[in-house]
Amino acid sequence: MSSSRPSPLVFPDVTLPESALLLRTEVRAFLDEEHARGTVLGRPDSWLAGWDDGFSRRLAGRGWVGMALPTEYGGAGRGFLERYVVIEELLAAGAPVSAHWVSDRQAGPSVLQHGSEEQRRFFLPRIAAGQCFFSIGMSEKSSGSDLASVAARAERTAGGWRLTGTKMWTGGAHVNDYAIVLARTDETGDRHAGLSQFIVDLRAPGVRIEPIRLMSGEHRFNALHLEGVDVPDGMLLGRQGDGWKQVTGELAFERSGPERYLTTFPLLVSLLRELGQRAATAEQLRQVGILTARLHSVRRLSLGVAAALDAGASPDIQAALVKDLGTRLEGALVDTVRSILPTPADPHATPGTHSELLAFALLHSPGYTLRGGTNEILRGIITRGLEQH
Repeated sequence: MSSSRPSPLVFPDVTLPESALLLRTEVRAFLDEEHARGTVLGRPDSWLAGWDDGFSRRLAGRGWVGMALPTEYGGAGRGFLERYVVIEELLAAGAPVSAHWVSDRQAGPSVLQHGSEEQRRFFLPRIAAGQCFFSIGMSEKSSGSDLASVAARAERTAGGWRLTGTKMWTGGAHVNDYAIVLARTDETGDRHAGLSQFIVDLRAPGVRIEPIRLMSGEHRFNALHLEGVDVPDGMLLGRQGDGWKQVTGELAFERSGPERYLTTFPLLVSLLRELGQRAATAEQLRQVGILTARLHSVRRLSLGVAAALDAGASPDIQAALVKDLGTRLEGALVDTVRSILPTPADPHATPGTHSELLAFALLHSPGYTLRGGTNEILRGIITRGLEQH
């Protein structure tokens, strides 16, 4: 007996509206201005490594942060497909977007969907203005992709909750304002039903941030230690016990966007620039063609998820598939570029040169298939979805 539900492998075929095409031209003109200013450096992994709050505020001034948030909360009231075009152009250019990245991608939509009216009125206009930056406190030392096993606790107090525990790989916690933290509020029943989300002030007493450095020495991630942090009742996000449902819905935003296949795109641009200065061989062009075909295919799938989100759907399984295919492509792109050109990677080379960009992409590559859920876990999600279908 076949299921009446659509297959999780079905992705909508998307044609971008004319408004999105016009918007792309506007974004490119803005990026040209920023490039002349010296803020857009064309670097890989700019959504993690490019923290520039001034750039984020200028982008917000154009209405391009919090684009999908309603106008009554300071957003632009535009759709996910228009936002997709803006994000695509920013990542392709290697723009420094990490300051507002989590706020725009996850925190804003989560507060809009689950937050109280007071939380919406306070946080959403500030997010849309590029004045409030969020981190995400999900993973722990023994709870990465298996978030249901988190050990961080939230215990009732007279005026709210007291949070204790450590969150790992909390990007930007040392420079951002708030974190949405997943913690256990009930340890007596189902481990999924006992979780809740809290908005935590990263400068509150009891918050201690310990750097986790990349191989390059960069400080991007942190261990976020919550050492008896008092959180008022008004900073419970959604309902107590709904944290698991809220966080799994949030992951569709995290796993399906252009950042899951465009992280290393600036390196491909650099490769094409290098090949344009010499007589490229047929084999080199064949390898570039394979990369381009894979990039185009994943982009179509990612656009399909954006269209589903625009329609109010929850394409969790499709998002997991996009993330798996996209992040594997990012790593393959780095390896292929190395094989096509014998240029040595050199982190000390002149910024923007092929050697320097290659080194930057290589040093960041271990994280590509890890952040947002390991690919092995994601394949389990995809398999279960297919079995249920």
